[in-house]
Amino acid sequence: MPDPAYETALGSSTKDKITLLGQDLAEDVMGSVGFGELAFWLATQRRPAKGETRVFEAVLAALADHGFTPTAIVTRLTYLSAPDSVQGALAAGLLGGGSRFLGVTEDCGRFLHGVLAGAELPTDEAGWDALALATVENRRAEKKFVPGLGHHVHKDGDPRTRRLFAIAEEEGLRGPHLELFAAIGRVHPRVLGKTLPLNGAGVCGAALADLGLPLELLRGFALLARTAGLIGQLAEELRHPVANDIFLSVDLNNRPVPPDPES
Repeated sequence: MPDPAYETALGSSTKDKITLLGQDLAEDVMGSVGFGELAFWLATQRRPAKGETRVFEAVLAALADHGFTPTAIVTRLTYLSAPDSVQGALAAGLLGGGSRFLGVTEDCGRFLHGVLAGAELPTDEAGWDALALATVENRRAEKKFVPGLGHHVHKDGDPRTRRLFAIAEEEGLRGPHLELFAAIGRVHPRVLGKTLPLNGAGVCGAALADLGLPLELLRGFALLARTAGLIGQLAEELRHPVANDIFLSVDLNNRPVPPDPES
């Protein structure tokens, strides 16, 4: 019986050579290909154009760190508890990437793609607004939120959003997902009766979808970006530790109460 063959276009090694994506890793990749470009290349198995790399790396920068979010706090606290396990601390933070933090990138990209898949693409702003209006009205009727709409801090506009739109525009990569997202930003007050900002995580999802990256992996790119941020959180924790203060602020201020069994 012949040995099984496990095909891959990614990394493989021989005694004196390592290949990656058909390139000689040592000679063709190291020192020549940036990490963001390589991450895109690995996910799509095609080398991105310069403009695509710029948009992709702008997304990574936008999602790297947002301060003392739950992902950052749990990373610091896990490191306090297990300083011998950097991987555990990083994993703890990444496991917190979900529907409220980081996961919005994937949720928004998938949502926009689902709308576009069943629609004829508009050719002007009025057409995009009409599609967006119907989309928001449908979500309202279903009593569901529009992913990427609203932010708990940047209530008057997320600075990452306008910048990423500008970068995509400069690179000729403002595609249908970004167009629909922008139109949602214009028309949603007519339906909701209030104005909400298009948040950075949502615009990142739209931009990644316009780059043709796999929808199933959009959260993975957010986690890739956040990994760098969490390493930064740990590096700062080593220099200026706060995790123990966070722990003690809870431990020393807990208040015992009688049991409250469920009825």
